[in-house]
Amino acid sequence: MKKFRLAIVISHPIQYYAPLFKLLTETEILLKVFYTLGESNLVDKGFGTTINWDIPLLEGYEYEFIENIAKEKGSHHFKGIQNRDLIDKLTEFLPDAVLVYGWAYSSHLKVMRHFHKKVPVWFRGDSTLLDKQSTFKTILRKLFLTWLYSFVDKALYVGQKNRAYFEFSGLKEDQLVFVPHTVDNERYASLRKEEALVLRQKLNIKDEETLILFAGKFESKKDPEHLLHSFIELNRSNVHLLFVGNGELEKSLKSKVMSSKLKNIHFMDFQNQTQMPVVYQACDLFCLPSQGPGETWGLAVNEAMAAKKAILVSDKAGCAADLVKNQINGYIFEVGNQKSLTTILNVLTEDKKRLILMGNRSGEIIKEWTFQKQVEKIIKETKIAKQRK
Repeated sequence: MKKFRLAIVISHPIQYYAPLFKLLTETEILLKVFYTLGESNLVDKGFGTTINWDIPLLEGYEYEFIENIAKEKGSHHFKGIQNRDLIDKLTEFLPDAVLVYGWAYSSHLKVMRHFHKKVPVWFRGDSTLLDKQSTFKTILRKLFLTWLYSFVDKALYVGQKNRAYFEFSGLKEDQLVFVPHTVDNERYASLRKEEALVLRQKLNIKDEETLILFAGKFESKKDPEHLLHSFIELNRSNVHLLFVGNGELEKSLKSKVMSSKLKNIHFMDFQNQTQMPVVYQACDLFCLPSQGPGETWGLAVNEAMAAKKAILVSDKAGCAADLVKNQINGYIFEVGNQKSLTTILNVLTEDKKRLILMGNRSGEIIKEWTFQKQVEKIIKETKIAKQRK
């Protein structure tokens, strides 16, 4: 039987997508991934350094790096990805469908427009409508997005808020396919209890004490300062706060901690993928206090849930509506409401046994959010596409 030829257009190797590409290759799909940013290692704007992941991102599937001729190369702006040969390379592959990850790059938008009505154009993105805009900007945005997504045949949405965004953009029911946002659950669930215990001991955190974790870029979008202020107000000696990562707010955060004179606030630099399961397993509560704009999901929440941790997340995180059930596996708090965050922190840290129970529920919820589910959904779409040819 002839294999379905799927071309994927994406900026660069990403730890959250490479496992999917490998799994798809093991099916009846003939897959090739086209990386558009080029082969050079670029500085991550959020962490402020070049990130070299310590897990393989290019194994088990066919790929090609396309030369990027942009003057200022990068995935942080529209003109940062410009590929002279991309459309020719895709055409040579003879795809039965082209799956584009993200439109906000010059080359990606050109691909969508070029292949429209030639082969099915599928789209993957996780944008939401969570960030408020003026009525005028909302109208302009709707007009632009309706035009943009007129070049898309199917949108693979990641969750409820992302689906609402695609509906706002003019896509119809039969164009929307739920392909859940996923991490490598097994890696984060695999027990590393002894290492986690060693980490807590290094930080002088006792077994009976509670550890709250923030892990990610120290940037205004993720708003770690909001969490810090509430923690300082909480003022509990038996509760600790750990910040893991780097970024533009690092100096400010550390300065405020020094001013507070609290000894139960800790910092660790960016930790790579093989070490992060230990960090999650060492904590009791994971908090993502993002204020946006642009916190379209928050895959760190998936990671923490796979590690069976209770979750505290802001209502500006795209994942909140799908993954966090109030008083079941955690809480969702209102952005900008300092009192609310402090109150919820107080409630959650009163009873460590309750946090364990919530963490177990997180583990149950996230079991349905897997790469295998993604594969099943994509295979189903390939069969539909074959029938329509």
